[in-house]
Amino acid sequence: MRITDIRETTVPLEGDIANALVNFREHTISLVAVVTDVMRGSQPVVGYAFNSIGRFAQGGILRDRVMPRLRAAKPQELLNAAGDAFDPAAVLRVAMRNEKPGGHGDRAGAVAAIELACWDVNAKLADEPACATIARHYGRKPAEAVPVYAAGGYYYPGDSVGRLADELRRYRDQGFTAYKIKIGGAPLAEDMARIEAALNVAGAGDRLAVDANGRFDLTTATAYGRAMAPFGLRWYEEPGDPLDYGLNARLIAAGSGPVATGENLFSLQDARNLLAFGGMRPGIDIFQMDPGLSYGLGEYVCMLAAMEAAGFSRAQAHPHGGHLINLHIAAGLGLGGCEAYPGVFQPFGGYGPACVLGDGLVMPSDAPGWGLEEKPELRDALGRLA
Repeated sequence: MRITDIRETTVPLEGDIANALVNFREHTISLVAVVTDVMRGSQPVVGYAFNSIGRFAQGGILRDRVMPRLRAAKPQELLNAAGDAFDPAAVLRVAMRNEKPGGHGDRAGAVAAIELACWDVNAKLADEPACATIARHYGRKPAEAVPVYAAGGYYYPGDSVGRLADELRRYRDQGFTAYKIKIGGAPLAEDMARIEAALNVAGAGDRLAVDANGRFDLTTATAYGRAMAPFGLRWYEEPGDPLDYGLNARLIAAGSGPVATGENLFSLQDARNLLAFGGMRPGIDIFQMDPGLSYGLGEYVCMLAAMEAAGFSRAQAHPHGGHLINLHIAAGLGLGGCEAYPGVFQPFGGYGPACVLGDGLVMPSDAPGWGLEEKPELRDALGRLA
């Protein structure tokens, strides 16, 4: 087996929405295809993946650095011992040749897209969903369904509390029972009104999380924490800069409820620093590292191992991203749950119609691989690559 081609296309996100810091009108994603010489019917087996949601495409890094290394590699350098499937760890090593340690940033997402596409190939070769391939590789059984929460509640032009409540009602009608909304993009009093409107739909504090997207300094983060404390919210996400472990630790030490962070940590060492210095509490706080932003599934599994070695449970892991790839990863690795974007970030957000949703749980479909081909919104972009 060998790679015959690697392709990338830049796909814009749809929608004019904003969190506390950024508007997503200009955000893009790199969708990649790894084409093999294995034929099924009259078509080659192709692995698809992308570098997660809410950042920018990495076409330059992919075309100038990562893809040439993989094209130049000998086929056996990228395969398992039997030669019948990719070895994702070997793919990662080749993709990272001549790269210095540290400085992870955008290259972590570029490499992740390729590594995850190789998992898609492996699952298709085995004719099974990616969650089954992942579970078997790591000596586990895949979960039949994954707890998910609907992420939304962004700031829109002409926003209103009524519009926010209507949005969450739509998610509730689809079968979601837990939700997340944005804070920090409006004054505290206005954000409190948004939270109260969301709670009227959610029904209880432990069904609603809030996300500040790293907006606050310690004083503001603490003021929000005090104001929200009576609600008993599900968690308080990224109150400060994601690399300000001291702020995170001081907020937690001041008596905060559950805190969630990690989506902007792109390497194992970043996660180790959070574990060592961030004040995170076993059984309480939430880790949101995203394989699509951090070199792929292999690096993510190393992060989970570091968490467990430090006394944390993988039930505290809820990957950021809200898409099919992380749904399969959560199912394959037995994580606490994952995010869903049922109403935003198309064409990548949310799941395909064959995924069964009910009572806050999602069952991945039985389509081989990640099942991206089943998502109607992605068909045009996948067609351009194929």
